[in-house]
Amino acid sequence: MRYRTLDPKLIIETAERLETRVAERFPDAGLRGVAAELVSLSRDLAQGAKALEAPIWWLRGLIVAAVVAGALMFIFVGTVLPFDRISKPGDAVQSVQGIEASLNMFILAIVGFLALIRSEERIKRKQVFRQLHGLRSLIHVIDMHQLTKDPAALSADFKPTSHSPARITNAADLARYLDYCSEMLSITGKIAALFAQSVNDDVVIDGVNDIENLASNLSRKIWQKITLIDGRPVQQSAPAPGPASQAAPLPPRAPRR
Repeated sequence: MRYRTLDPKLIIETAERLETRVAERFPDAGLRGVAAELVSLSRDLAQGAKALEAPIWWLRGLIVAAVVAGALMFIFVGTVLPFDRISKPGDAVQSVQGIEASLNMFILAIVGFLALIRSEERIKRKQVFRQLHGLRSLIHVIDMHQLTKDPAALSADFKPTSHSPARITNAADLARYLDYCSEMLSITGKIAALFAQSVNDDVVIDGVNDIENLASNLSRKIWQKITLIDGRPVQQSAPAPGPASQAAPLPPRAPRR
């Protein structure tokens, strides 16, 4: 059962480890602050997802009280209606009208009871989407930090303008920076999945899937940049001419038979 559920503690530890790695390699970059915010948000959302697992007891108590009050009301109405007068020709019509009104009231009571039962789902659903909104905003912040990290800046023909942002000119550092952004996006998807694990609701699951799809699509764009960096040809300096290169060529060998 250990690997069938997400452990919030391990997700937070992964985010903390990533923050340490970013701080060690890019201590002055804004990505370090984003990593710290990811750790703080992961702690808050993990607590929020854990709190949603427990039922809302005050709401369930209110539902039970409403059901008991409705049952007592129907019992009271049943004792007041003149069912013993149905046999009389003058009061039969009034009794039928009273029974019809009671049936309508009973149907409305059932509809209201179902609405009360689903009210807990609606309250939890609203809380989930309120917290996922902050996570979605953080995903876009991560994407903004990798937006100007273009592999084209590594080319010798690249000429920045006076308004060009600061670029990372080392290929290894640029690839590591983009990889950190991709890891952050992956962690955001795992944090969102905690809510789908805590609240078994179709609408919540769809919202979590939207967050995961957004993070996956942005991460795919980042890995396209990393692929371009890894696929760049390595520039090697030509060997200096020496005595060996200036020697006369050897005569061709005779073909083997």
